[in-house]
Amino acid sequence: MLLPFFQWMEACALSVVFQSSIWLTPMVQIIHLFALTIFAGSILIVDVRLLGAVLTQIPLAKVAKDAQPWLIGSLLVLLISGIPQLTSTAMKQYYSPFFWWKMECLLIGLVFTFTLRRKITLAENASLRTVWPKVTGVISIAIWTSVATGARLIGLLS
Repeated sequence: MLLPFFQWMEACALSVVFQSSIWLTPMVQIIHLFALTIFAGSILIVDVRLLGAVLTQIPLAKVAKDAQPWLIGSLLVLLISGIPQLTSTAMKQYYSPFFWWKMECLLIGLVFTFTLRRKITLAENASLRTVWPKVTGVISIAIWTSVATGARLIGLLS
């Protein structure tokens, strides 16, 4: 069903430019990795706070609100820099089970982060039992670790 789309992506002009450029691909990859670092940091600082390990003197909602612009900004940069990388290796990605794993975990992670995790982080501390923030933090770390693992396995095993 998606095979024609991936074939089109690999043949499009953007893909050809990236495949033929010596410097463009590494530059976009550097931008992507830099955004990934910021994204991971903004996720982890809130998740570790959910676990009660750091910044315990600062309310959870403040930590989450302060991390939110970094999370959204870096996510946008990841999406923008990820598209050209995908187009230049579209067929490799299509046939990689790790790519599909990454995309499924990414979707789960985005939904989880912007729904349940957001609700927990913005709730009043008194209204939460002590177990739910910890469970949320562990689940979030597990989901985003799965995304990173899938991404790394694409490069190593595909």
